[in-house]
Amino acid sequence: MEKAATPPRVDLVSVDGLLPGASNATLLARDEEGRPWVYKPERGERPLWDFSHGTLARREVACYRLSEALGLGIVPETFIAEGPFGTGSAQRYLAADFEWDPRPLIVSADPSLWPTALFDLIANNADRKIGHLLREPGDSRIWAIDNGLTFHTDDKLRTVLWSFAGREVPEHLVRRVDPVAIEAAISDLLAPAEVAKTVERALTLLENPVHPPPPHDRPPMPWPLW
Repeated sequence: MEKAATPPRVDLVSVDGLLPGASNATLLARDEEGRPWVYKPERGERPLWDFSHGTLARREVACYRLSEALGLGIVPETFIAEGPFGTGSAQRYLAADFEWDPRPLIVSADPSLWPTALFDLIANNADRKIGHLLREPGDSRIWAIDNGLTFHTDDKLRTVLWSFAGREVPEHLVRRVDPVAIEAAISDLLAPAEVAKTVERALTLLENPVHPPPPHDRPPMPWPLW
């Protein structure tokens, strides 16, 4: 049997500084070739009551792998990293276009946001804010960043994308959902129960490819919204 390939890792050698606005330690770091990465060390995570401490970096990596398994390409390359502050995640730094405003697309349930909406349903994203949707100058692709609060076994979906509620997921996106590929992509990063629930959510979506309505038993929106 052919040995499975070792997942890529990033070695970070320097830190430029803190990136503003993050609730956990989020640093601009560089690898040996000087390429910039968004570095989130595990030791910089703020304790949360509902997510196991020290797991958010692996959830970030699992989200990149989920995006790739779905063929969406909406999460920048994200890998396990070793850096000046220990093990964490490293995500390719995006030179964001801060003149671009995603709010009109969110309000109108623009089809360009369907990949993110589908991704968040399967990842069970508990924190999809407006500011987590980015574009780079001159590029129309919409990126989804800051994906650490994901893959919980309880229903946690909190999102600004409820304008998609009740709408059928486009067929070309539904065809991308392969529960076997999803399980293989994330199984070495998450707890077995979290992997099983993710596969269950994928199967549920295949059976009923409709975006659900907002919940009534918990806050449906993240806070702050941006």
